[in-house]
Amino acid sequence: MLRAEPRAEQRLEPGQLTGQQKAAALLIALGPDLSAQVLKGFSETEVERLAREIVRMDMVQEEVKHAVLEEVFETTLAQQYITQGGLDYARALLDKTLGESRADEVISRLAARARPQPFDFIRDTDPLQLSTFLQAEHPQTIALVLAHLEPAHAANVLALLPVELQGDVAMRLASMDRTAPEVVKELSNALKKKLWTVLNQGFSRVGGLEYLVKVLNKVDRGTEKGILEWLDEANQDLAENIRRQMFVFENLVMLDDVSLQRVLRETDQRDLALALKVTSEELKARVFANLSQRAAEGLKEDMQLLGPVRVKMVEEAQSRIVEIVRRLERAEEIVITRGGEDVFV
Repeated sequence: MLRAEPRAEQRLEPGQLTGQQKAAALLIALGPDLSAQVLKGFSETEVERLAREIVRMDMVQEEVKHAVLEEVFETTLAQQYITQGGLDYARALLDKTLGESRADEVISRLAARARPQPFDFIRDTDPLQLSTFLQAEHPQTIALVLAHLEPAHAANVLALLPVELQGDVAMRLASMDRTAPEVVKELSNALKKKLWTVLNQGFSRVGGLEYLVKVLNKVDRGTEKGILEWLDEANQDLAENIRRQMFVFENLVMLDDVSLQRVLRETDQRDLALALKVTSEELKARVFANLSQRAAEGLKEDMQLLGPVRVKMVEEAQSRIVEIVRRLERAEEIVITRGGEDVFV
């Protein structure tokens, strides 16, 4: 019997970490609460990029955490001193605080960051947009651009290029040695102007999961059922994702009274009280109207007694009720009216 070999632990070396890896290691070292506060200042793209990096780090050694925290402290201290009195003032104070050698290293690091880098205008560009933009360029140009990106960003862009381009670009990237600074600067400026023009025109986002969900919400029940059954065979995860997005808790207002009453009979009273804490007045009114007077009064009392509750608890309760709706619909015990669909009883 074959046994799977345990995956070798990936050992991170402090001096070999990329900027993105340092940021991910810092977030891990800070812990979830502080990291959540830090991430509020990042864009959605940056958060996704850092999240992917954190996932790749199974374990961060103590010496790596220490090195990253030390670098952050030193950099923050240096920037504070520079703000107070300029570069010379910062160097003098850092000499006393960190020692001459360490102070020179910190100042040099900050100076390098302050200098504009080639292609810095595309470092945060979405990989899909960037790959679309670069496809029209010569493979050598594409390789030069990728060489100035973080490896993970370059990998995402390369993977999105047409297959016939990928090999050529990879070969040129591997054989690239040195390029004259003036050539790099000229190409960087030219691409910056071109990219600015393209981005000003905007990228049209067409299709996608969200669009498909909107389409399926408009088709008749037979068409929807046929498409989802086909997707169940081809891509079950996608089919389930679509189902989750097609009907949300607020969509209970789409149910006729008989169907809504059927769902309410299956629903736990506490789940219903939780689920209605954060919802529209229209839906609350529909629910109360489809309960007996005694049950409606009991539900309102339960909602008042709940007091403040976690949003997560509300969302979980709503999800359980939505699952009841989907189960009853699959069993054809209730009807969800779709856009443009006539229902006859």
